[in-house]
Amino acid sequence: MLLKKNRLQHRKDFDNAFKSSKGVFAKIIGIKFVVNNLENSRFGIIISNKISKKAVIRNKIKRQIREIIRLNLDNIKKGFDIVIITRIGIVGKKYQEIEKNILEIFKKTKLLK
Repeated sequence: MLLKKNRLQHRKDFDNAFKSSKGVFAKIIGIKFVVNNLENSRFGIIISNKISKKAVIRNKIKRQIREIIRLNLDNIKKGFDIVIITRIGIVGKKYQEIEKNILEIFKKTKLLK
């Protein structure tokens, strides 16, 4: 579980990340990010009902993404609001595949140290 200081919690934070942000998308996942001028980066995860009608599957994917972020938090640059957006292809993917895609996108956007 991510600490409270590392989570986007309010709608205005998500809206801000979408309005004035840069985005990069891969096959199964995408991110939008914006500078937040804080000492740490904050993360939000969006999983649409289009991904799966079953909340169990959506929650499993969210838990996997949160764990990937938690384990790599030291390698991610500080001072960004990052929203992770999932795509339909993510259903049925293994943890390692999801991790590879997320880290690949972070490298593309130069958010990794």
